[in-house]
Amino acid sequence: MSRREKIEAMLMDEPGDTFLRYSLAMEYRSEGNHEASISKLRELSVDQPPYVPAFFMAAQQLVDLGRIEEARTFLRDGIDEARRQGDSHAAAEMSELLAGLGELGEL
Repeated sequence: MSRREKIEAMLMDEPGDTFLRYSLAMEYRSEGNHEASISKLRELSVDQPPYVPAFFMAAQQLVDLGRIEEARTFLRDGIDEARRQGDSHAAAEMSELLAGLGELGEL
């Protein structure tokens, strides 16, 4: 049984487990299934409360795929959410990536 299959099996018992859902998204990324990964991260970003790391990871994948505008949107939303949740470290990391994308967008 693969790691993804193990995570999926655990999710059958605990479908709302944020960490398992995030782990599944990261496993999809490892397998190269970026669309499935981004989709799972998008779901986590609209949870109540939103899962802040999902914004950053989705943005990183989108950058890797050359989808800069989508990445910027995830980052802006993620920065706002991180600040709402009092996570200044995550907000700073996403702000740094967003600033770097300004340079990429002009290439």
